[in-house]
Amino acid sequence: MSLQDLLEVVPSGSEDQALLRAIDFARLPRHVAVIMDGNGRWAKLRHKPRVEGHRAGIASVRDVVETSARLGLQVLTLYAFSVENWKRPQSEVTTLMGLLKRYLRSELDTLLRNNIRFRVIGRMEELPADVQDELRRGMERTADRSGLLFNIALNYGGRTEITDAVRRLAADVAAGRREAGAIDEDTLSSCLYTAGLPDPDLLIRTSGEMRVSNFLLWQIAYAEIWVTDVLWPDFRRKHLLQAVADYQKRERRYGGIAK
Repeated sequence: MSLQDLLEVVPSGSEDQALLRAIDFARLPRHVAVIMDGNGRWAKLRHKPRVEGHRAGIASVRDVVETSARLGLQVLTLYAFSVENWKRPQSEVTTLMGLLKRYLRSELDTLLRNNIRFRVIGRMEELPADVQDELRRGMERTADRSGLLFNIALNYGGRTEITDAVRRLAADVAAGRREAGAIDEDTLSSCLYTAGLPDPDLLIRTSGEMRVSNFLLWQIAYAEIWVTDVLWPDFRRKHLLQAVADYQKRERRYGGIAK
């Protein structure tokens, strides 16, 4: 995807077009991760049930995924459902699972058309069987796509992910397949759900909350963090472009000093 291709689908003279022209396509973040927050508050402000916020958030997912693919990002990871979210009312959890299935069914052709590969990170095996079936279908149908990798974090927790990795390594050591003294950061990274992927360069959080909420704890060690007061159902292409433009203004030193 080139700048010219993107400009053709963005209204002339719009804020989005100005943002696009300000972005250096040679310095895009490889991996963008997003904590999608604010659905409940969005609904409350409109005197609607919380689930209406989740429904409205689907349009934001669609816009951000398609924009990420058009920009040429390598990886996009959206935090959709945490291991802690099971504490929510059963009716809300059921609605979320239903919305997830509906999204996959309605958007699968769009993912295929935009050369997007879909993947799930988290303890997928603990999700309802019908949801697992829909997720596997999406992953299988898009497995040969070579563009954007769209990760959706479901039944996910950063501490849970690290715990699962440590258990796997401990089992290898106990079975004699691995020496404990040889385990290093790369070894542990290879056992995470995101094994083989670049760590997030940019972490976006909506709704103005200043916390990482147990999301990709290992992987975001050096991520640039961008927080916006915009609630997730209102988050659109221009906000993603703003985040990328701000990311490109930052100096990343990884604990060193500027050259």
